[in-house]
Amino acid sequence: MLLGAWIGILGAIRRYSVFDSLATIGAMIALSIPTFWFGLVVIYVFSVGLGWLPAGNRYTIGDASLLNRIHHLIGPCIVLALVSTAVWSRYMRSSMLDVINQDFVRTARAKGVPERQILLRHSLRNALLPMITITGLHVPTLLSGALVTETVFTWPGMGRLFLDSISYRDYPVVMGILMFTAVLVLLGSLIADLLYGIADPRIARSGR
Repeated sequence: MLLGAWIGILGAIRRYSVFDSLATIGAMIALSIPTFWFGLVVIYVFSVGLGWLPAGNRYTIGDASLLNRIHHLIGPCIVLALVSTAVWSRYMRSSMLDVINQDFVRTARAKGVPERQILLRHSLRNALLPMITITGLHVPTLLSGALVTETVFTWPGMGRLFLDSISYRDYPVVMGILMFTAVLVLLGSLIADLLYGIADPRIARSGR
């Protein structure tokens, strides 16, 4: 999320530049790549070809140390982060462009406010408001993306458990995972509402 937000902010500031064009093309490619295919590519290149990363599982048999678990986690994280980074960069760029074209930003520039202060204190804070909503809704969607990723990397996580439960018709487990996902949606919405009050004090005052 942080990487995608940084790419989106830089793309909005340098609109139509080489960086912005490359970021746009990269985001479109990332959003078009199927998760299972990209996971297989990561395994083939970094595990089979280069031997840098494990091909799957949570840890190596006989070595369950923290470093070994992190080593096994790199591949799935790369796959999950690809689409999230692309989505966040597009949303952040659009939101930032909408803010920096507002009248209050032009007024701040006319008053001689430093550009860095305009971006950090005026533009970025207002551009983050729509992103807070996306964050609250994005957390539960990680579970659906992890379903495919965990299957490709044979990672024994909740997504793979959900898929196996459907295959074995283990309906109580399926219902439990769906209930947990619903709770995540509610918690994400609640956290987003709380963050709205922090990012924009006017919302907190209007609630009182």
